[in-house]
Amino acid sequence: MYKVLFAISLLISMTAFGQPEKPKLEISELTRDFYIYTTYGDPGNGSLYPANGMYLVTSEGVVLFDSPWDKTQFQPLLDTIQARHHQKVIMCIATHFHDDRTAGLEYYRQKGIKTYTTKQTDELSKVKNQPRAEYLIQKDTVFNIGQYHFETFYPGKGHAPDNIVIWFEKEKVLYGGCFIKSTETNSPGNLSDANIEDWIKSIKKVQAKCQNPKFVIPGHQDWSSKKSLQHTLAILKKYLKENPKDK
Repeated sequence: MYKVLFAISLLISMTAFGQPEKPKLEISELTRDFYIYTTYGDPGNGSLYPANGMYLVTSEGVVLFDSPWDKTQFQPLLDTIQARHHQKVIMCIATHFHDDRTAGLEYYRQKGIKTYTTKQTDELSKVKNQPRAEYLIQKDTVFNIGQYHFETFYPGKGHAPDNIVIWFEKEKVLYGGCFIKSTETNSPGNLSDANIEDWIKSIKKVQAKCQNPKFVIPGHQDWSSKKSLQHTLAILKKYLKENPKDK
């Protein structure tokens, strides 16, 4: 009897306390030279929530798209990239001013990495006292880094007034940041700086420009579906129908 009770007690203890902690930094290969990294932050409710970033390995070095949300992972990300690819990070582009995108900009600038945001993002970062980039993108811009070409595209207001997406036309990779919602959620998420009506229009602009993407990377949660753009549009239309005053 005592053995049975001890076994049950041990099982309960293992269930409650024996679960391995989720790693603070997760990296997955998307397709050749493209990698998704995920870190975790507190959205304001005391829990941890995943944030996706991306990096690209080129012949000239590695390009980061957004920075880790978790400040403890700024350096581990650089170290992991160096160990895995034998390349240094040379550039970081943040897709809007929220701290799950910009938190590491100053740290990376101090490391000699070229950091970029749009001029609009920089203005908001300054007002909100968020880390700022060293270089400003004045308009939609095509970057040529090593063997790869990609474009920054501002479709208009959405999740934030300044949100941009990154489009790799040849590879058909669309990195959306928080402008695009994962198919894992049916919520529009943080709307503190959002404009739902404009977001709907902006999604349609991205759909028109970035046609037939093979990969669509949202800012949070699962990124395995190619239908995240359509899903985001459906979420926003439903939200606007149920909350007509929240335009």
